[in-house]
Formats: sequence, C-alpha cells, structure tokens
Amino acid sequence: MFDFHARLVPRPGAAAALLSTMDSAGVRRAVLSAGGVVTLERLSAQILDGGHSEAEPDNGAVLAACAGSGGRLLPCYFASPYADPHSYRAQVSRYRGLELSPAVHGVGLDDPRTGALVAIAAQARHPVYVVCLGRAGARTADLVRLARRFPDTTFVSGHCGAIGIDASGIGQIAAVPNIVAETSGCFTAIARLALHRLGPDRVLFGTEYPLQHPSVELAKYAALDLPAPVWRQVAWHNAHRLLGEEPR
Repeated sequence: MFDFHARLVPRPGAAAALLSTMDSAGVRRAVLSAGGVVTLERLSAQILDGGHSEAEPDNGAVLAACAGSGGRLLPCYFASPYADPHSYRAQVSRYRGLELSPAVHGVGLDDPRTGALVAIAAQARHPVYVVCLGRAGARTADLVRLARRFPDTTFVSGHCGAIGIDASGIGQIAAVPNIVAETSGCFTAIARLALHRLGPDRVLFGTEYPLQHPSVELAKYAALDLPAPVWRQVAWHNAHRLLGEEPR
C-alpha cells in the first residue's frame, strides 16, 4: 500500500513512529508533508470561522525524515503563501509534490500567490494537494477553476472534498480529468461514490496520519469489498503513476 497523505509532526521520534505504524498496518510507502503547523483547536476554528496563520511548515524536517527512510517516505513541500515562492523554486527538485492549505494559511485558490506556487509545481511536474473549504476562494469550484488554468498538472482533492459527505464536490471534479480524489477522512459512501463517478484510476488511498490511524482507513476500504485489481489501483499503482515512479 502507498499512503498518499501522511504528516510528520514536530516531536522527537516522529519519523520512527510513522514507519513503525506503517509496518504494523502493512503500508509500504507514503507521501509525507509537514504537520502540526497550527494546533488542532486553532485549525478547527479557522475552518469554521475563518482566519489564518503565517506559520512556516517545517519542510526541512520532512526532507530529513524522508532521506533516512530508504525510499519509503517521499517529501511533499507544504508551501506558505506568505513566504517568497523562490524558496520552493530553489528546492523544487528535492520534493515530489506541493501542498497548499487554505485552512491553515487562509489564502484562497484564486489568490495570485497560490497561482505563483502552482506555476512552479507545474514546471516541476509536481502534483498539487489541496483540501477545499466551504467558503469563497477555497471551494471545490475554485479548485476546478485553478485546475483548468493548469491542465497538465494533477490536483489532488484531499479528503474527497470540504466535508466527509461532500458528494457535491465529487460531482464538480468529475468533469475535470486532472483532479483526483484522496479519501482519508471521508465516509465510506463518499469513497464509493468517488470510485463510481471518477473511476478507480482517479482515487488515491491516504490516511492523514497521525490524525487518523491507517487501520481506520483500511477498515473503510474493507467495507467496500473492492475487487483486488481495483484495490491495487487505488492503494498502489495510482500514487506511483502520479509521482512518475515504477512500483517497487
């Protein structure tokens, strides 16, 4: 299995704990982003009420964790729109993807700073991971418009949309072939809908570790009782294809 969305929290032993958890769950590889940029209390308040943080994610710690993983962890650059985009451009070859978070940084997908970062990702052929919100500038419709501006870049709709039952979001991205869905945190019914509306080649297994244990996401897929070829596509082959890698 290839977890397309795990996080490294800023605490001693975090990378070892992640790898141990992956081993216990049978997860072979993971895309890793910085975590713990803001507290959960602040993040939840910003999602509901608005607001922003200018905190800088610890991308350096992510690089270090990935370098010591024997190829099991692949680094994703978590960009702050408040920082000079040159910092991403200067290191772009060291990363495998870009993450943008309107929930953390409060900057919309229609903002010029977002466009500047996506332009760098497009040139590097990085997939762009985004979790949409239920407010102007960060809705699924805004992601659709951004994806249409960069048709050769793959965008990953994290958690299958803004909420765990975002059937509307699945419907909106269905007609935009360069948007795929990552299923951590969504309900089983929405994962099933994503597979039906998008097809198994546009759905990615993810966990949002450590906020969600891999076993919970695996239980969701077990309930779907997918044919083995479909599960291999979602849990292994799609991530490798998006990252331009041969499966190991």
